[in-house]
Amino acid sequence: MAEPENTPGATGWNAMAIHPHDSVAVALRDIEGEARVRVGDAIQVVRLAAPIPMGHKLALSRHERGDEVLKYGQRIGVATAVIEPGHHVHVHNMASCRGRSGA
Repeated sequence: MAEPENTPGATGWNAMAIHPHDSVAVALRDIEGEARVRVGDAIQVVRLAAPIPMGHKLALSRHERGDEVLKYGQRIGVATAVIEPGHHVHVHNMASCRGRSGA
């Protein structure tokens, strides 16, 4: 039986953006090839540059160096390099705002 579109799974989504303004999504499982990202009631398909591990972030939009990275509708970090859509977003290309004043 196929899973409904409103649940994660093979026919639903495999990543999720928490807020409609987020610039990253979170992988709900290990993903290769393309991410099907739930953003509100819509599904956005993003071609991945490389596999994304479960729980890690993938870019939904292009980030220039110095651009804010948004998750939960909040600034969680700053891009330290250009990040293309579908690329893994982690410590190698983002500096966290956690624990810093002005975050």
